[in-house]
Amino acid sequence: MLTIYKEPFIQEIQEELFKDKGLRVFIKREDQIHPTVSGNKWRKLKYNLQEAKNQGHDTLLTFGGAYSNHIYATAAAAKEGGFKSIGIIRGDELADKPLNKTLSFAREQGMQLVFVDRQTYGQKEDESFLESLELKHGEFYMLPEGGTNNLAIKGCEEILNDEDKQYDVVCCSVGTGGTISGIIASTNSTQQILGFSALKGDFLKNEVQKLLENYSSEEFTNWSINIDYHFGGYAKTNSELLTFINDFERRHQIPLDQVYTGKMMYGIYDLVRKDLFKPGLNILAIHTGGLQGKLNS
Repeated sequence: MLTIYKEPFIQEIQEELFKDKGLRVFIKREDQIHPTVSGNKWRKLKYNLQEAKNQGHDTLLTFGGAYSNHIYATAAAAKEGGFKSIGIIRGDELADKPLNKTLSFAREQGMQLVFVDRQTYGQKEDESFLESLELKHGEFYMLPEGGTNNLAIKGCEEILNDEDKQYDVVCCSVGTGGTISGIIASTNSTQQILGFSALKGDFLKNEVQKLLENYSSEEFTNWSINIDYHFGGYAKTNSELLTFINDFERRHQIPLDQVYTGKMMYGIYDLVRKDLFKPGLNILAIHTGGLQGKLNS
């Protein structure tokens, strides 16, 4: 259903800092999979689109904010897969404003944008609200906000392959928790999985634990989530983070976004400087895409 435009590849990040600390740091370029459905969004949508087709649906419906990577990717994936798509967008005040680049792209892909007030949007998991949407828009295959469900986790298990078991630590950014859950489920017990929260607060650990318990009977203990590098919360940033991203891109020719991957890489560098990784470790950072977030920056 979805095409891989370029197979992900791994490249080492050459830094004197890492060499001095006795570490090797690599990045897996999942962002290269697809020009518009990149990284973890491709992984999350892969099996969901297959299931939608198996169930005979021709329409996808999902939820997101005005700058949502998920809305952007779902619109593109739906068009490529031959589906109609509906995006329930948080914020009814946006209906009377010019569309930003994310929403403009989604509409160009054929997505019907439905703006709702924040109170109504908060009912996105209520059966009565979903039934009202079906009455209004007809039958659809529903994708949750952020795209995280068991099929998404199944897809994210495929981010790592057998060759990636050589890495001691695997790092990724965390939003809804689906990506890190898939990575955790795919690794062996000798690897440590370190997530970097893009959101303010300490709730994501519980969210990931629930996702794993719902997904698998196996108990996973080789993971943790760092909450020190959110830079004020989801989509928040400051000059320090932007300077780091610009400098990293200039020296390594690897693009980062300020919502997810930029915060992860900043966190990795900071933890290395603080000697929180033991010398001799091989560290793999997952580039989960999300570069459309740079469109609106």
